[in-house]
Amino acid sequence: MSTPVALGAGEARVLGCLMEKQVTTPEQYPLTLNALVNACNQKSNREPVMALAEAEVQALVDGLKRRYLVLERGGSGSRVPKYQHSFCNTEFGALKFSPQEFAIVCELLVRGPQTPGELRSRAARMAPFADSHEVEAALAALAARSDGPVVQVLAREPGRRESRWAQLYTPLPDSPGSTGQAAPVLAAAAVDAVPSQGANPDLLARVERLEELVETLRLQLLELRQGPRD
Repeated sequence: MSTPVALGAGEARVLGCLMEKQVTTPEQYPLTLNALVNACNQKSNREPVMALAEAEVQALVDGLKRRYLVLERGGSGSRVPKYQHSFCNTEFGALKFSPQEFAIVCELLVRGPQTPGELRSRAARMAPFADSHEVEAALAALAARSDGPVVQVLAREPGRRESRWAQLYTPLPDSPGSTGQAAPVLAAAAVDAVPSQGANPDLLARVERLEELVETLRLQLLELRQGPRD
């Protein structure tokens, strides 16, 4: 398995915004630097809300260009440069997503970890989802990719009915009772437990099993951190 591309928070925001605008406002894509700054600093559909300066976004773009994750294009009839991502679904790149997977990864990049229900409502502006089963199937496919998982389920938080999912291009967020040592075990369990695309009949039951497994791992980790009792 390959390791996902490692991104900083700012790089993830830039790539996520370019992916989003490619789908939602194709007539304005590729983006000028000014448009990209505005997209990065949007107060809607962003978590966390950022206040990146133009120089900061330019530095992020330049770094992504050196890694061949962003391309510069001259504006039609203008000397103003415009930028487009070459992160995925390009003619020569190996990383390919379905439209639904693309929408989910994009939402996770610009808005952080989310539940399947949140993803269904928010990613629908980029790709259609008939029901929650399609979201769960897409997440399962992303977690079980043959070239390495790009998403991971997180431990369910108190008061939430659903567990959140996170993309693996940036470091996983800290959660109560979590340590860096638990992530590899949880990632392997998630890939093993989620169904492959097309195995929808038992999807709900397997998701419930996965949630139970996450809770078991959380309790085991808590016991290890508390140490042996006298």
